[in-house]
Amino acid sequence: MMASSTSLSGPRTRPKKPLGKMADWFRQALQKKPSKIPSSPESSSSDTPRVSSGTQPASSSLSTTASPSATRPSAASEEHEGARSNTGRWSRDYDVCVCHSEEDLMAAQELVSYLEDSAASLRCFLQLRDAAPGGAIVSELCQALSSSHCRVLLITPGFLRDPWCRYQMLQALSEAPGAEGRTIPLLSGLSRAAYPPELRFMYYVDGRGPDGGFRQVRDAVLHYLRTLS
Repeated sequence: MMASSTSLSGPRTRPKKPLGKMADWFRQALQKKPSKIPSSPESSSSDTPRVSSGTQPASSSLSTTASPSATRPSAASEEHEGARSNTGRWSRDYDVCVCHSEEDLMAAQELVSYLEDSAASLRCFLQLRDAAPGGAIVSELCQALSSSHCRVLLITPGFLRDPWCRYQMLQALSEAPGAEGRTIPLLSGLSRAAYPPELRFMYYVDGRGPDGGFRQVRDAVLHYLRTLS
């Protein structure tokens, strides 16, 4: 058999682009920029971090308004003030109780006038003047002694002769046996040898001076009252 004059051709190949056109295509592809994705106002505002301040304005954080209750005294403070008024000198009705014999009433009145008219304005109890009418003598005296800070014993010859005055002296000592300055003996018209033995442990005021010892008695009472404040 004779071979065909036409031989089978090999596989067909695609036509190749010219190199110049392919270079232009790559050049154009590289020069194109990616398009930006438009961002909405909502996304931009949500993505932006918010800066929060940790401090508030001074006017709101530091300013405080005082309430009326902060300036008004509390019930406890008022009660405390009331308790203070009942202490010290004013816790008793009298500053001085003057104990004397009946025959020495004039001298006792002079002493009381001196103490009450002084700048200190001492409050004195004089039995014949201040005792309640109709009251028992003993109970009135005991009440006066317990209601007075100091007791002045006007010791005279008449005082030593009167049993009632001796009772007043012993009662004054029993009210405050260890309180220094509460019982003040005023020795008048007597020598030291006649000084009552019950009072030997106490200094006395000598009434032989120009003022009868009244100033020294006043100073002793004021000294004791200062110890109460």
